[in-house]
Amino acid sequence: MPLNFPIFLTWLRVAAIPLIVGVFYLPDGLLVSQSKNLIAAILFILAALTDWLDGFLARRWNQTSAFGAFLDPVADKLMVTAALLVLLSMSRVNALVALVIIGREITISALREWMAQIGASRSIAVNFLGKLKTTFQMIAIPLLLFDGLLFGRYDTQMPGTVLVWVAAVLTVASMIYYLRLALPSIRASQAASEKVRREGKVS
Repeated sequence: MPLNFPIFLTWLRVAAIPLIVGVFYLPDGLLVSQSKNLIAAILFILAALTDWLDGFLARRWNQTSAFGAFLDPVADKLMVTAALLVLLSMSRVNALVALVIIGREITISALREWMAQIGASRSIAVNFLGKLKTTFQMIAIPLLLFDGLLFGRYDTQMPGTVLVWVAAVLTVASMIYYLRLALPSIRASQAASEKVRREGKVS
């Protein structure tokens, strides 16, 4: 397993997950609710920034690796899933939104694994729609984690809710897009398998 600074940043993002979740389980006598919200939001923002930084540094320093390419999206999905489950437990996000976003991540991960097995992983490479979906998620979630008046004036709950719904819509759109891209390769693989099966019976 390679270890360089970009991969270290990705591991930090994974390590931030229990901190983001755990802060809400601290006794109220230790931290008031708004302090927990603020800490969780800051931790999420810092972790999200490493998502951009580790990729930038890996490319700049020529330290890209297969392991880093694997770990980076896994860390993102774990972080988003954990945050959504926390928000769901506190009734700050709609259950349908959480189900759509988490379900999409599971579906696309399984699809990518399948496509890799048939040698067609490049056909569902990350595209602009997927990146846009991630951007909306990374803005909406800290707003919902904070759940208060930003700078004492701006309520973050409403814009966070709107943005997470937009992210959910983009999530469905990107999933449909990836499935449509994968369909020709899946059909070709099935046709090839069927041909081999028929030829095996004939021989």
